This record gives sequence, C-alpha cells and structure tokens, in this order.
Amino acid sequence: MFSCTAISIASTSSTFSFAIKFNKFHHRLRQPLAASPSSIHYDSLRVLEWDKLCDLVASFATTSLGREAVKAQLWSLNQTYDNSLRLLNETNAAVEMHKHGGCRLDFGHIDAPLVESAIQNARRNRPVNGFEALAIVALLQLAETLLVNLKAAIKEDTDWYSRFMPLTEVIMDFVINRSLVRMIEQVIDENGSVKDSASPALKQSREQVLSLERKIHRLMESLVKNERSETSILEVNSIDGRWCIRVDSGQKTSFGGLLLSSGSGGGSIVEPLSAIPLNDELQQARALMAKAEADVLFRLTEKIQLDLDDLEKILNSMVQLDVINARATYGLSFGGTSPEIFLPDRNDSSTTKIVGNSNFDEQYPNIREWKLYLPNAHHPLLLQQHREILRKAKRDVSHADPVTTLEQDPCSPVPVDFFVAQKTRVLIITGPNTGGKTICLKTVGLAAMMAKSGLYILASESAQIPWFDSVFADIGDEQSLSQSLSTFSGHLKQISNIKSHSTQQSLVLLDEVGAGTNPLEGAALGMAFLESFAIDGSLLTMATTHHGELKTLKYSNEVFENACMEFDEVNLKPTYKILWGVPGRSNAINIAERLGLSSIVVDAARKLYGAASAEIDEVITDMEKFKQEYRELLDEAHNYLMQSRDLYDSLLDSNRKITEHSTNLRVRKMQNVSEAAAMARSILHKRVRQLRTSPRQILQPNKADKILQSSVTNYQHTSTDNKESTTAVADGNAAVVKKMNRTLSEESRLPKVGEAVHVSSIGKKVTVLKVDSSKEEIVVQAGNMKLKLKLKDIQR
Repeated sequence: MFSCTAISIASTSSTFSFAIKFNKFHHRLRQPLAASPSSIHYDSLRVLEWDKLCDLVASFATTSLGREAVKAQLWSLNQTYDNSLRLLNETNAAVEMHKHGGCRLDFGHIDAPLVESAIQNARRNRPVNGFEALAIVALLQLAETLLVNLKAAIKEDTDWYSRFMPLTEVIMDFVINRSLVRMIEQVIDENGSVKDSASPALKQSREQVLSLERKIHRLMESLVKNERSETSILEVNSIDGRWCIRVDSGQKTSFGGLLLSSGSGGGSIVEPLSAIPLNDELQQARALMAKAEADVLFRLTEKIQLDLDDLEKILNSMVQLDVINARATYGLSFGGTSPEIFLPDRNDSSTTKIVGNSNFDEQYPNIREWKLYLPNAHHPLLLQQHREILRKAKRDVSHADPVTTLEQDPCSPVPVDFFVAQKTRVLIITGPNTGGKTICLKTVGLAAMMAKSGLYILASESAQIPWFDSVFADIGDEQSLSQSLSTFSGHLKQISNIKSHSTQQSLVLLDEVGAGTNPLEGAALGMAFLESFAIDGSLLTMATTHHGELKTLKYSNEVFENACMEFDEVNLKPTYKILWGVPGRSNAINIAERLGLSSIVVDAARKLYGAASAEIDEVITDMEKFKQEYRELLDEAHNYLMQSRDLYDSLLDSNRKITEHSTNLRVRKMQNVSEAAAMARSILHKRVRQLRTSPRQILQPNKADKILQSSVTNYQHTSTDNKESTTAVADGNAAVVKKMNRTLSEESRLPKVGEAVHVSSIGKKVTVLKVDSSKEEIVVQAGNMKLKLKLKDIQR
C-alpha cells in the first residue's frame, strides 16, 4: 500500500506525538505521490482526484510546514481504525475551539522554517542569526497566548477541558522559557539586528566604524571637490568594503592612488593613497564589530541550546496543531459534518477479520452490522469549483452586464443521497450518459477517504460510513490513466489487479464494468466479476453499467442491489438524483420519439428492441411510479408525524396550564379556609371575653345552647314509655352541658405568669411573662424576643 513516511504519528492512550524529521522533511514532501507510481492505490486515488483534495485542505494551513504536513498526513494511507477515530477526535476538538472563539488555532505569525533553521544551527553549534531568534520569540509568544487562552476558557467553564481533548493535553504540555524571550528582545531589535546595548565591545566597535566612515566620506568629498574639471566624472564606490573613486578612462586626476581595476570602456577604480590608512583601519574596526556581534549571537545560541528540546517540541506541536486546524477549517468552510465511522459486521458466512490481522476479533469485539448512510452528500471538488466560479462572478460583476452575469450564474451542485442496506455487498447503478453515475462513485470514494483521514465529509449530520482499509477505483476520465486502460484489455487488467489487492474491508468502485467489447460478452464478464466480488471480494462494491443483464443479479442474490439515476422525461435531462431499489430503463427510443423522429423509425426500433425488453421497461416504469408514490406517502407520513408532534406538544402545554390552574385554585381555597378559621377564632375569642365580663350569661341560651336544649327535649319526648332510657339521655346531655361550661370557664380564665401558651400567628409555644387584665394583653417570651399580644391571639 502506498504511504508517505515524512511524518511519523504515534498514538498513545492519552495523547499523541508528532515528530518531523527535519533533515529530510522537505525532500520527502515535495513529491509525496511519486513513492510508488505503479501502485494500484495511486492509480485509484488519482482518478478520484485525491491529490486535488489534499491540496485544497492544505491551503487552509497557516504555515508552510503545516501545508506540507497536511499533504503528508492525508497521503499516509495505512491508518488503522483507531487512528481514524483519533484523527476525527482531533478535528472535532479544533472545531470546538473555533466555536469558542477565544482559543482559535492561528499560526500565521510563525515563520516555521526560520525556527527550524535556528534549531538546526543550535544543534550544530552554529550561531543563530537575528531573524531566527525573532522567529523563536514569535513561536514562544504564540504558545504562551494559546496556553493562557486555554486556561481562561477552562476557568470559565470546566467542560471546555474535555471538549478540547485531545488538543488540551498538547497545549498544556508547552514549556515556555520567558527569560529566553526577554534575553532575545534585549539583544535583537525588531529588524533582526543586534542592538548596540547587547555588549560594551559591540557598542565601542560600532562607534569606531561610524567615526572612520565619516572621516573617509569627508576625505572622498574633498578629493572629488578638488577636481574642478567640467568634463571629469568621479564616483565614490565601496569595493569589498574599501572606499574608492571611479575615474573615466583617459581622465587624469590630481591625487595619486592604487589602481584596483580598469576596463576598456568602463573607466578605472582607484583607491586614493590618502584613503588607504583609513580603509585599513575601517576594515579592522569592522572585523572587531563583526566579532562582537558574533560573540553576542554565540551567547544567545548557548542560551537557546538549554531549551532546544522544548523548542523543538513546541514547534512540532504547532505544526501538528496547524494540520489539525487545517482539517477543521476546511470542514467548517464547506459546511462539512463529522461522520460516524464504524467497523462493520458483514453478517455472512465469510470471516470478519482483516487480512493480515489475526487479532482483529480481540481488538474490536463490538463489531456492528453496517450500512452506508450519506444523505445530501456533495462531491467536495465540485462544490469547491462552484464556489470559485461564484467568487469570479462577484469579482467581475462590476465590469459585466447584469443580464449576462445573471445568465452565467451557475447552478449549485445537486446533492446525492446514498442509502445502502446492511446486507448489500454489490450495488449496481444504471442510468443515461452524463446522468451523474461517475460523480456518484467519486463522491462515495472521496467520502470514504476523508472519513478515514480525519476530515469532515460534505453530508448531513447523521452521516454514517463504514471504515474502509483501502479504496480501489477503475473510473474513466478525460485524462485516462494510461493508453492501455482505454482498451478493453486494459480495463480487464485493472479490474483483475483490484480483485487481487482488495480485502474484505475494501471499497471497490467500477465504472462501466464490462464495457468496451461485444455487449453480450461484456455483460457476461461484468456479471462474473461482480459475483466474484460478492463472494470473496470487497466489503462494498459499487459499479455503474449500461448492460441490462446486470440488473437481474438482484433477483437471484440478496447481496446485490439496484439503483438508477433519475431522468426527467418531460424536459429530457437528468436530475442527478438516485432512485434506490429501482433498475434504470432505456430512454433512447422514447427520447427519439419526443425529439420528433419518424414514427415509422420509432416503431421499427421498438420491434427490433423486442417485446420482452419493452415489457421489462414497463415493469421498471411501474416500479418507478411505485417508488414515486412511496416517496409521496413517506412525505405525507412525515407531515402527519410533525403534526402529531405539534399536537402532542400542545397537549403537554395544555396539561401544564390545567395543572397550574388547579394548583392556584387549591391555594386560593386554602387561603379562604384559613381566613374563615381566623374569623371563627376571632368570634370565639369575642365570645370568651363576653363570658369573662358576665359569667351569668352562660345561662342565657345562645344559638348553640338552643340547639343543645332542643336535642335534649327531642330525646326526652322520643320515648315516654321507657323512663330509664329518657333519664339516661337527660343525664348524658346534662354531662355535655357541664363539660362545655367547664371548657368555657377554663377558656375565660386569665393565663398565669410562667404558663406556656400557643401563638397561632407564629406557630410556636411561648412563655407568659406579664398579664394585664384591664387591657386584655400579655407579654410573652418567644426565643430571644419579647412580644406583646392580645388575649385573643393565644391558645391554651
């Protein structure tokens, strides 16, 4: 299997490492596709245009090393299932960082190659230059900013820690030496030059160089000024750091000098004798200045060497994060979604182990029955091409006629739904030319590779796709794979190679299987190939064909399934949508008839086509109508389901309102009962006070007494024949009256100091401290408080 080893990725239980081999990194990444040019994997991915998609994703990286690393990672085709899950988890974490806003991964300000060069020089004991030192400062400052922002987000909400995993551990593992940053900023200015203040020797030597240069400039100006000839042309130049004068050929000067060079027509370069000592001194001063600068840079390099491992680790992590962020940014930019990938269970008599992996069952015990579910799937390159056209149209809109621009506005690519049932092993897609069959194959192939490589796929959020260990494709395009593949023999050779290399976990895509030869022989070979793939071949095979015989395989083997590209017979153009479970039918004769071909020719064609074929087309037509009716019923059922959900929500809301209303009524009734009880207690207290003021009034019958006396009288007149019974009743009622009078007497008695009474308003027992009978008031002790209450407010 083709793979690119420029980047080594090792997975651990908690985090992962990302090591870049600096000495061979660029060479390996310049031509990642050339590792195995004859590989069947390379041929398959090239026809799928995987290289173009890799370039597109890499364009979202913000560093040059990141862009190269993206391509290398996407071309590392030997990922395991666990690797693919890890890559998707990384992409999801980067998307969460984008959503948060404060922890976005933007490395555009890092010059990664300069940091890489600084690390190489430091390891080889070479001095780091000023620009490399500034690149290290930018790297450390960005790492510190990212670490601070991450900690702030986690402090705001601890859930972000897990939502950013596994990137959280990578960022938290940064070791930032702030003293190194301060040292670099102290000795290197913003232009990458060593500051004068970096060392006293450097400052002194620079001052000496400036002084000597001013002296030489004055000397040169005086020499040139003394030559007053109108025809003389003198130029002051610096040759190898020595100041000289250029003199035209044949021109005589009043100053003597050393001839450094001469030309036939370009004049001569002369170093004046008076300038030689100053030039010598200037060269020595410059040498001292260079040595002083080198000393500063050497000291700085020694400081960097102490943190070399940490710097290299941060750089590797930054490139790693840039790769992950490029995947996430691509997915967000094109509206992608994180797919659910899983290891499928073929659920048949064949083994479920991956070829070459005897521990497959032990590694993945929870294998599930699978299906391919990609609703509203887009071909990523078609969508990107459409966006480029729209951008160009927007740029040109100010220079174009509005009507023309409107007419040239392209239609958006049509999304395709892929619903492959659990038991399907071979899917046969039929349909007219230019109907979208090939695009469908490429869309599925790219989606499988994207999910395997940690990329979001361009489909709805509920997308599910099995994990494929490899994707093989025999798809024709305008630039054929090779001249041999354009022939039938090349076609057979390619399919045979795919058959020999595919595993029970592979996806195989075959375009126009059995084409290029006699239709009968081509159909027979196509059926034989597809049956062999169904028996012991790939996990899923998708094939397009025009051979009607291949449509019948479904009715003899349940692992086959049919689908066709929908065709609008009214407008005579394809709709680019897939009809599942329906084999495609021939439209050529019907189209010819609609286009106005002679009825004689059309009728003759139908007779030659055969009654059996016509009957098959009628069956297919009926199936398409049934499919359309099924869709309509399904949509109607969906509408009813939505209405029932709305009604259910309304019912829940009404039930909530009724419950709240009954609760409010209950509360109001309780309040009314409490008010009535309070009023009754007030009346009773008033009656007690009346009894206190006039104890004799107890003999005056009130309403309750009258009722009691009436009951006694009734009992007395009930049975005159039974005197003993009457006497017992009278005695009983007399006892009741006596008990009631005793109770009223106790109620009318004033409480005593120290007695415990109950206060209903505070719901507590209190102790009586003072009694004022004239005002009918008492003072009580309630905890730490003393309260003054009316006698009517207490109960004993």
